[in-house]
Amino acid sequence: MIDGARMMDEGEGAEWRELRAFWVPPRRRSLGKYVYETLKEAIVTGELPEGRRVVESRVAAALGISRTPVREAIHMLDREGLLTRTGNTGYAVTALSREEIVETFGIRGILESYAARLAAARHRQRDLRSLEERIETYQMHLDAGRLDALSTINTEFHDLLYALSGSPRLVKMINDLRDPIYRFRRIILKRTDLARRSNEDHREMLRLMRERDEEGVERVVREHIRRGRDAVLAEFDEEHRND
Repeated sequence: MIDGARMMDEGEGAEWRELRAFWVPPRRRSLGKYVYETLKEAIVTGELPEGRRVVESRVAAALGISRTPVREAIHMLDREGLLTRTGNTGYAVTALSREEIVETFGIRGILESYAARLAAARHRQRDLRSLEERIETYQMHLDAGRLDALSTINTEFHDLLYALSGSPRLVKMINDLRDPIYRFRRIILKRTDLARRSNEDHREMLRLMRERDEEGVERVVREHIRRGRDAVLAEFDEEHRND
């Protein structure tokens, strides 16, 4: 679903030139793959907002490359659902509906809680040290008011936890659901109260992992995802109040 795709005026052209901030020419990977990664980061971080038209020629000009790798990247992002076709040849950054957000969090709750359950059963005790380190690093930045750092640390914690499930297929399914709602997830951790509660949940997950309490950690992760969903929906509703 596209929410008001817009043509770019001169002011918007400056935004495309700012893509260079993401751009470091690749040495080993294909150019198309690298353009894809550059555009994807700009989309999931909100640098390219929902509804913004992605014009092949403008992206190519902004990055100083030919249109062929840009076309390849756009088609990859279209297949992932991050871009949506707006006509015969045009594309725009996909805007999620409220229903899609609810559905995404519902699926995440099932997959991530199951991954945590498997992790509780399969981990080795020494594996938990990395989780503890992320919790302490997160707390250090939180106490110092460096909220911008929390999203990355939070993602690292969950990546490490779910990797302990020993199921690469499950981890891939979880990761595929993260990108469309990344912008909203970052917003959650910019609120000190929600950021603090998030790390309290992490500590509880770690405690239950140490006890190999499969049902307990599964429950805490499901509740953790539910609270995130409620916060994201509140932000979504505020943004769309006048729609």
